Amino acid sequence: MRSRSRSVLVAVAAASALAATAACGSSSGGTAGAATAGPSKSIVIGLLTDQTGPAASAARTSVDGMKAGVQYAARNGYKIRYVVADTATNPTTALAAAQKMVTRDHVSAVVALSALTFTTSAYFTQHNVPVLGNGQDGPEWITAPNMFSVVGALNTTKVATTAGTFFKAQGVTTLGALGYAISPTSAETAKAAGESAKKAGIKVGYLNAAVPFGTTDIGPVALAMKSAGVDGLALQIDPNTSFALITALRDQGVNIKAALLPTGYGGDLLGAGPGAINDAQGAYFGMQFEPIELQTAATKQFSADLKAGGVTGAPTYAMYSSYVSVGLLVQALKASGGQTASAPLIKALSGIHDFTALGLFGSHKLDINDRKSSVGGVDNCLWVTKLEGKVFTPVKNASPVCGSVIDGVTVSASS
Repeated sequence: MRSRSRSVLVAVAAASALAATAACGSSSGGTAGAATAGPSKSIVIGLLTDQTGPAASAARTSVDGMKAGVQYAARNGYKIRYVVADTATNPTTALAAAQKMVTRDHVSAVVALSALTFTTSAYFTQHNVPVLGNGQDGPEWITAPNMFSVVGALNTTKVATTAGTFFKAQGVTTLGALGYAISPTSAETAKAAGESAKKAGIKVGYLNAAVPFGTTDIGPVALAMKSAGVDGLALQIDPNTSFALITALRDQGVNIKAALLPTGYGGDLLGAGPGAINDAQGAYFGMQFEPIELQTAATKQFSADLKAGGVTGAPTYAMYSSYVSVGLLVQALKASGGQTASAPLIKALSGIHDFTALGLFGSHKLDINDRKSSVGGVDNCLWVTKLEGKVFTPVKNASPVCGSVIDGVTVSASS
């Protein structure tokens, strides 16, 4: 596994120094709603997530997705009790939270939806704890045999045609791409978007994979993009940085044909207030699951499970990720014959090659144990929506837009 930049730890620790206290957690769970007839099998799992600190804006609602997952599990004959462990977006607190879940809460598995999962992965691997989640924080999801990503392995130094295909369809001729310096995944994905654009015949006018984490001081970048004639944006960064850039470019009279963001879909943006909604008008949001707005059987069931779990408001990407992670756990429980110990669960998870994300991958199926061939998401697909008013509208021919790996093209590892 390639070395991770120590600046990640330094930056996050500095941002959350006041939160570097002992790990805190809470227990929840239940099986309200219609359950399978007969006695339920019980299991205790952990949710490692960023409930406070700088990363909380993306992960806080993962608890709501767990509530929906409990409903799904109950229908399938499993009663789930989950322990919430807040990392506080702090490396020390994250590791303490992981240790508490194993030694005191005695969890059988962990759903990890945290920017700091990588700080805990060695501990979970050492203790043979199965970890499920959205493997977007680092390469441990590829190398650790006890970790299983619901969107598949993210080999971000490889390049797929997906981004280029999308931007070409929106009429983009010159692309600008941004990534964060401290995040290898962010930086590599930004560089890969540029290579994908080139494959589609799009000029890369501006590429910066070393943007300071969370910055909104984006004026010089906007000026450089304007000078380069940029009319499309691949923004592998948080919404606050993205919206600051989009606003700055609009103020300078730049016509952006498509700005594609990886986060902000649904309740994350709609709950951020009218200012954020105004800044995001016309922006595109990509994710690796069917959006609720498609109104498929799977999205309707997701909505119903959220409601049954007492969750109101628009769903978020974090809700999807935790809900689908519980779905993967249930599939493993069934494959293990209902055994809830860690070892048989890991064995069962290692045998899953046809994961459908509870139907939220549409017609696609994912081999969660293929850790080499994919770039990002099932069949390198993105489901893209566009914000129009307060509505996320699925984009024609991009719900989903899928791609193939470009042979012989890679980007340099950021570490």
